[in-house]
Amino acid sequence: MTRIILVRHGQTAWNIESGERFRGRVDLPLDDTGLAQAQALTRRLADHPIVAIYSSPLKRAVETARPTAQQLGLPVQPLPGIIDINYGDWQGLSPAEVARAYPDLYRRWLEKPHLVKFPHGESLRQVRLRGMAALKKVTARHEGRAVLLVAHQVVNKVLVCAMLGLDNSHFWRIRQDNACINVFDYQDGVFTAVLINDTCHLHPIRI
Repeated sequence: MTRIILVRHGQTAWNIESGERFRGRVDLPLDDTGLAQAQALTRRLADHPIVAIYSSPLKRAVETARPTAQQLGLPVQPLPGIIDINYGDWQGLSPAEVARAYPDLYRRWLEKPHLVKFPHGESLRQVRLRGMAALKKVTARHEGRAVLLVAHQVVNKVLVCAMLGLDNSHFWRIRQDNACINVFDYQDGVFTAVLINDTCHLHPIRI
């Protein structure tokens, strides 16, 4: 049995409500809260027999993975297949700005996200295809062991849907808070959910 520990990166300046923007491929660092969340993850994962750590190439994911990697004496291996979604023309805009510029498409994103392809960007289907391809390579490479993957909200939501056997229309029913932990066991081609969006390790942190 292979254990997949899937984590969302810690908080950035664009994750807080007052500064929320469509992040995508913008290479944002963690803010002070995000750095504290990364340390909390390290404490939470200290006793897990993790043999490999993979991260989205973006800074906010790498910075989240780094403290755990240092504690376990493992490298952070970049995994391009779990990089954040390409929001295309929406990237860097606030939800209010997108709602004004693309009212119909924004409404569809909120109501039927699986039918949206961002202008000059990706669709959830494309994210799912590349994300699951990367996940399958990792599970095959570390069969019977535990691995840590650090990715992004959209990527994680799509991967959780896929591992639960749900299509992308369920996207908004999956919650992924900053620095949350998801745990799935994989055996004989089947993923079994153990934890989803677990944030109990963050309770001492003031957000």
